[in-house]
Amino acid sequence: SHVIIYTASQPLPGYLVFSLPGSTCFRMSIIRKGLPSAKRILPLLSKRYAHSLPDLPYEYNALEPHISSEIMRLHHTKHHATYVNNLVQTEQKIAEAMTKGDTKTAIALQPALKFNGGGHLNHSIFWTNLAPKGGGQPSGDVLQGINKAFGSFDNFQKKFSSLCVGVQGSGWGWLGYNKDTNTFELATCSNQDPLEPLTGLIPLLGIDVWEHAYYLQYQNVRPDYVKAIWNVINWSNVEERLSLAVKSI
Repeated sequence: SHVIIYTASQPLPGYLVFSLPGSTCFRMSIIRKGLPSAKRILPLLSKRYAHSLPDLPYEYNALEPHISSEIMRLHHTKHHATYVNNLVQTEQKIAEAMTKGDTKTAIALQPALKFNGGGHLNHSIFWTNLAPKGGGQPSGDVLQGINKAFGSFDNFQKKFSSLCVGVQGSGWGWLGYNKDTNTFELATCSNQDPLEPLTGLIPLLGIDVWEHAYYLQYQNVRPDYVKAIWNVINWSNVEERLSLAVKSI
């Protein structure tokens, strides 16, 4: 007999569900004689890991002069695309390992899944958090939540900027929603660690402070980049994310 893995989204009741740290849950079943082999099923399984690079909702030069066209093009088509490609390859390798019952290899691949999966998730949020006609201050529930948590928008902006500038090495600064307390919180994540799986906070606004996000224009002066990015923050998108987060409670 052979072991085959089904994604948890498949309507196959009655199968054992297990998960590895930081990974998707899988369903497992023993394929009995007469059913397709793992080699025949694996190509079909791989189709379920079809991640793709999302299109930007604006042109590469739309955020100038605050973020250059060259940075946006490289950031999107090279860096984000690499995370997507590596994520697909990693998930396929995990699936292949599990069809062979090779749990050790599947576990060893978890850091790659976390890094590339996080890179894909983080950047997919980041692009929509920006807009050509962004900037200014939010309104409505977002502004109310900011005032409640930080006293004022100015105080929030200073704290968030300081947090982003202070990230050691590479990482992200986040404004997240705590659904347990119904409040906003600030957090940082190293490298491409995804916010929600690690902290429970639902991401509303993320600022990428990897050097590839700003070096070609701001060189090593991260504070100037962080100051400039406030001019293109898409508060409408933050409002939409908050609305969805509240509805998910």
